[in-house]
Amino acid sequence: MRVFVTGASGAIGRHLVPGLVAAGHEVTATTRTPGKVGQLRAAGAKPVVLDGLDHDAVLAAVADARPEVIVHQMTALAGLRSLRRVDRVFAATNELRTRGTDNLLAAAARADTRRVVAQSHNFVYERSGGPVKTEDDPLDARPITAATRTVTAMKYLDRTVPSTVPEGVVLRYGTFYGPGASEQLLDGVRKRHLPVIGGGTGIWSFIEISDAAAATLAAVERGAPGAYNVVDDEPAPVAQWLPYLAEVAGAKPPRHLPAWLGQLLAGEFVVAQMTAVRGASNEKARRELGWEPRYANWREGFRAWAGSASRAPAR
Repeated sequence: MRVFVTGASGAIGRHLVPGLVAAGHEVTATTRTPGKVGQLRAAGAKPVVLDGLDHDAVLAAVADARPEVIVHQMTALAGLRSLRRVDRVFAATNELRTRGTDNLLAAAARADTRRVVAQSHNFVYERSGGPVKTEDDPLDARPITAATRTVTAMKYLDRTVPSTVPEGVVLRYGTFYGPGASEQLLDGVRKRHLPVIGGGTGIWSFIEISDAAAATLAAVERGAPGAYNVVDDEPAPVAQWLPYLAEVAGAKPPRHLPAWLGQLLAGEFVVAQMTAVRGASNEKARRELGWEPRYANWREGFRAWAGSASRAPAR
């Protein structure tokens, strides 16, 4: 098939584009950065420099590619550090998830592209009820104040993609880790900048980055329209996974902070992630996409990730 991948030089795209090419698809891959064109060409794709917020340019690029599937992976999160002011940090990404999504959907309509696969995240679920959410559970109706625009943008994408094109698919990824995906997380653990806050009762779902790309490739080729959680098999509380990551990374155990101090130092959003966020089930993705993660749980994946990071040459 002809597949048009936006944000193709990002964390998922680096794995997805070669996977699509290896599976026999004809790939047009976009990036905002001219310096990354060679990387995309070397992976076997036709590169296009494209600003996802430029309506006319998006229409023209999609019309030229005539894709059967569009993959929406556009974000602007390079250099992400603090999450105290989430909406400020995610402002450009929120634009890509709203106006950028609208541009892609308009282009899909003009090009008669029936299938659009878009990136979302599993932290959109309500922070109440059971510890593990399915795709049928309600989304967060009362997001943290500092993240209101970010959650609203993600909910907009979740709602708009399946309702606009005949085969609209939304992938609610877990927290990425792995080479090139979340070095700041590993660095924070090693420097003991990432404490367990308020008991660490927040439930996280993780997904190793190449596993996320494999699920995206599966969603390009099959699966009914709708949302899918793309996570590993084992949601886990912060109090469990964070000390383990420190251990395999060769770091000292994380510090522990009360919630009130965590809020002063890191903000309300981080405290919510540490104490109240819910995990997600991958049962639907396994069943309907015919996908299963190579790293069934974060223990296996963290060991491999930390080991590869320790063997990487210094820069």
